[in-house]
Amino acid sequence: MRGLIRDVGVCLWESHVERSPYESLVRAVAHQQLHGKAAENILARFIALTPKKDFPAPPDVLAMPLESLRAVGFSNAKALAIQDIAKKTKAGVVPTAKTIAKMDDEAIIERLVQIRGVGRWTVEMLLIFQLGRPDVFPVDDFGVRNGFRVAYGLPDLPTPKALLARGEAWRPFRSVAAWYLWRAADKDKLRRLSDENLALARDADEPVAIVKPDNVDKPAKPLRTNTRLTRRLGKA
Repeated sequence: MRGLIRDVGVCLWESHVERSPYESLVRAVAHQQLHGKAAENILARFIALTPKKDFPAPPDVLAMPLESLRAVGFSNAKALAIQDIAKKTKAGVVPTAKTIAKMDDEAIIERLVQIRGVGRWTVEMLLIFQLGRPDVFPVDDFGVRNGFRVAYGLPDLPTPKALLARGEAWRPFRSVAAWYLWRAADKDKLRRLSDENLALARDADEPVAIVKPDNVDKPAKPLRTNTRLTRRLGKA
């Protein structure tokens, strides 16, 4: 981890505390198994369904026919999940921002996985990117697993169980460790794209533009406690 931190530099993890748990869950479902840009395009069309609001509220979603959600790009499974998020928000299963701030991570996971289409990974994304919880380690996330493989020069992806055991050394800052592992995966993707483009250039005998994947070197606000966190992680 020390070498990865040195290579990537300052931690730019940013959480969106201004979002409600409801909105964060809808966004997380939208991003399930999709490229980031594709998910954001679908969300933009979803938000446009209620032009006078920043984000469709639960009553808005419940008033929408399933076909409207499908029309903006959600799969049938995701459309049903979003409707259930809205229902569970009205019923009080999805906590308010004030309530969720007082709950521990596992209690939040246990409560929210009751929702259709919401598994542990989806809640972990809420914990990291909305609540800013520092010690969440999404071991089922492909990017985290692949980043570990890249960072440690492994031939194969680690199993979630093996990664969870390795992550014990990074407590209580495993969210930051996950952020660095995501960056390792991003840099590997950029390297492979660059290699492919250079190969194309050699074959075509002409320059080819280097394509960068989304979210590489994306600016964000650095953590105020970055130095302390990275020193601790670098020793693990």
